[in-house]
Amino acid sequence: MSAGYSARYKTIAQAIKKKRIEKGLTQEELAEKSAISISYLTKIEAPNTMKAFSLEAVFAIADALGVSVAELLKDV
Repeated sequence: MSAGYSARYKTIAQAIKKKRIEKGLTQEELAEKSAISISYLTKIEAPNTMKAFSLEAVFAIADALGVSVAELLKDV
């Protein structure tokens, strides 16, 4: 991941985690609903992550949370 984008990825990850908690879902439940592995979701949400994640994953997570992709990206 480019160092220039790491802050943006972290902002998206924080939005995902916040929405997941608001919806009362565990990481395991969200991973299952979005059809991504728990390890991938854990890496996405990790506050010190340096792993880039796909737009496809963001789409799947947004759908599973019942929110728009724009809502997850609004602070980027």
